[in-house]
Amino acid sequence: MSKLSRREFVYMMAVLGAAPVFANSHTRMTDTSNKLEDYYKLKPFGNARILHMTDCHAQLLPVYFREPSVNLGLHTNFGKVPHIVGEKFLEHYGIKGNKRLEYAYSCINFEEHAKAMGRTGGFAQIKTVANYLRESFDKEKTLFLDGGDTWQGSWTSLQTRGKDMVGALNELGIDVCTGHWEFTYKDTEVMENLELLNADFVAQNIKVKEDAFLNGSEIAEKAYDEDEARMFKPYVIKELKGIRVAIIGQAFPYSTIANPAYNMPDWTFSIDPENMQSIINRVKEVEKPDAIIVLSHNGFDVDKKMAEVVSGIDFIMGGHTHDGVPEAYPVKNAEGTTYVCNAGSNGKFLNVLDLDVQNGKIKDFKFTLLPIFSDLIPEDPSMKKYIDDVRKPFLSQITRQIATTDVTLFRRGNFNGSWDQIICDALLDVKGAEIAMSPGVRWGTSVMPGQAITFDDLATQTAMTYPETYLREISGADIHMILEDVADNLFNADPFYQQGGDMVRTGGISYTIDPNKTIGKRITNIRLTKTGKPLEASKMYKVAGWATVGSVSAGEPIWETVETYLKNVKHISNVKVDTPDIIGVKGNPGII
Repeated sequence: MSKLSRREFVYMMAVLGAAPVFANSHTRMTDTSNKLEDYYKLKPFGNARILHMTDCHAQLLPVYFREPSVNLGLHTNFGKVPHIVGEKFLEHYGIKGNKRLEYAYSCINFEEHAKAMGRTGGFAQIKTVANYLRESFDKEKTLFLDGGDTWQGSWTSLQTRGKDMVGALNELGIDVCTGHWEFTYKDTEVMENLELLNADFVAQNIKVKEDAFLNGSEIAEKAYDEDEARMFKPYVIKELKGIRVAIIGQAFPYSTIANPAYNMPDWTFSIDPENMQSIINRVKEVEKPDAIIVLSHNGFDVDKKMAEVVSGIDFIMGGHTHDGVPEAYPVKNAEGTTYVCNAGSNGKFLNVLDLDVQNGKIKDFKFTLLPIFSDLIPEDPSMKKYIDDVRKPFLSQITRQIATTDVTLFRRGNFNGSWDQIICDALLDVKGAEIAMSPGVRWGTSVMPGQAITFDDLATQTAMTYPETYLREISGADIHMILEDVADNLFNADPFYQQGGDMVRTGGISYTIDPNKTIGKRITNIRLTKTGKPLEASKMYKVAGWATVGSVSAGEPIWETVETYLKNVKHISNVKVDTPDIIGVKGNPGII
């Protein structure tokens, strides 16, 4: 592969305004044109094309989605992408002043840009772009990859147990998939869905427990390879007119920790870099591919470490952490360089990787992260009909208005967003709790000022298979421990110990956090917001929450709690977001 050079390439076309400058000569210049239909025209390059999307979270329609204002990078990831936000991000990639790209990649002037440019994403728009990119290159030399977190995140996906998204992937023409939130359905439902999926599902790091084989488990009987205890294919070889591309799957390695293990009792998940290395070695020896791509749901920082400790991967097409990174990020390892890519979330971006394969290896490549601006792209008619048909049985329910807002409601960042605060406030109010806790998940779309909040919007924040609420007494010491444990997951110096979510969202308390400290020392000065009194270690407090991982709670689903609250409030004119006092981060470009 050719060497990275200085920041010298131009990316988008003239319709966007000023031409931005990104990071290296591998990121491609699009053709310039006065025609909107040429917006997604890429300069011809190479002889194999890889399309990649990830983390759409079942958003079939275009959405508003605000990028984070807090995405802290610490230790070896201080100041490195994707831990650069706002103005710093725009300056880093030379796109400040380009309104289209400011809107796509940052939270800067979000409301202004959203009003002018509307929603992003949408499967009918993605299909239009994907079809064009396939047909304008060569269909038989193009692969389309999906990185997971696809079957969960909407009311229709929850009600159909992910089958609506399986159909959408088939309609889109996806070739290879891996997963994460897919495994929050029951293992039998996962297998039923995979029977319907027209794509290969790959995951080298999911094994079947020995007991499952011994006990004659129905799931174990469906294992791909009993000798190696592999539940799914570890990889697949795709032939693109004589070019052999190996796609190795890396599912989310912490699924049985971050999500309920009772849905998948016979499976184990792991990072397993040693096994990844052995798979790569085997693929090289047996399959002799021209290119090796890992389709990953590790998260960006975990993928970067994987690229350091494992050799022989050409590209990691990653997901999980929802980072829209406009370049293929180079990582050095023992044998050379692996490039790490990510395609954001909610259908907002599409990765395009064009490879120039010569004499059995990649000679050069061009990478493009295409924002899907819904206002510029006509809907694909067949996909639009599919989406209309999927939503029709639930239309009266999902379109009903619950409340209105003058405040931008969003969830995305290391700490509370305004949507998270609404959920916490609902738990406090409806449950009669002193303290509320809500999981720090990154999925969920945004609602703009002046919009009606529909049940559809609420479902993008709450539609999961373990939504039950709880109200229980927890000691101050245990509350402190919970905060410390989640903070360590988020800010641990070793990326392999990070599970990729964000800090637990809280209501009713304030606290100070120093992310640079070690576990047990990050969280201090926890106080009740109503009284200002410090949290007492030995005292019991009424805590409300939802989405318990170890067992099913007894309360109603969280969407019922929040809907009750919103109907009582009727209109949101102000939200006081309980952001902690963050110290030790002066000069960190990952926070505004």
